[in-house]
Amino acid sequence: MDVYKNLREGEKGAWVSIFTYLCLSALKLTVGVVGGSEALKADGLNNTTDIIASVAVLVGLRISQRPPDEDHHYGHLRAETVSSLLASFIMAVVGLQVIFNAIKSFFSGEHEAPSMLTAIVAIFCGIVMYIVYLYNIRLARRIKSSAVKAAAYDNRSDALVSFGTAIGIFAAIFGFPIIDSITAVLVGLLIIKTAYDIFVEAVHTLTDGFDEHELVEIKTLIQHVNGVIEVEDMKGRMSGNMMFLDVTITVDPKMDVVQSHHITEVIEGVIREYNPFAVTLVHIEPADYATI
Repeated sequence: MDVYKNLREGEKGAWVSIFTYLCLSALKLTVGVVGGSEALKADGLNNTTDIIASVAVLVGLRISQRPPDEDHHYGHLRAETVSSLLASFIMAVVGLQVIFNAIKSFFSGEHEAPSMLTAIVAIFCGIVMYIVYLYNIRLARRIKSSAVKAAAYDNRSDALVSFGTAIGIFAAIFGFPIIDSITAVLVGLLIIKTAYDIFVEAVHTLTDGFDEHELVEIKTLIQHVNGVIEVEDMKGRMSGNMMFLDVTITVDPKMDVVQSHHITEVIEGVIREYNPFAVTLVHIEPADYATI
């Protein structure tokens, strides 16, 4: 099944993120300590949590590839979304830790200006992370993976955090050392904001939430299928990158079984063109003569 092939491709994005975070977190923490920058150390701690989050995404993608069994008739595709949920919790905890450490440093009264090297490292890391974001967001759109998309958004957030860190460090270097601690607080808040966005999307999917606008688009496509009189009911839910739809339509009651079955096949084909990873169950009912 193509969906499993896409999940295997999604692992590439997770591995790219893990390798990049390992290198950048080590660089930021080392230079942050040596160069005396709380903001860069906070950014480095942020990346250490991103390693854990990326590993969670990788594990989720691996579990999602397991085929259906007697306990999971729809497969294990939701493991991908569960991994995104777990990643959001990890990120939120570290965001709080970064804020706590920054506030502690702020009130300690010791505010030495960081070295210029810390600013250069922050800019370099921001550029690298933005390149990783571009790679992962394109991959996520191509394979329609919520977990890889969450990883990509995390990459983008990390890039912006690094650029913001550089601005804070420059301000500290040019006479406002307290700005370094303030920037670290902002970094923590950005980490929590990213965690919240990923959490909301994961919970929405796990509780069978579905985009209402997308449902209207699909309903319009079905309504234009020849032989469909009315779309009486339609429900949708996501499981990983798979879309499951339950559709109830009315047709001419004089139709025979072969004709009505043909309509269901046309509907399934139309929806597959809209989303190749859609599974559609069509229920047919006879229309009232008054509506024909």
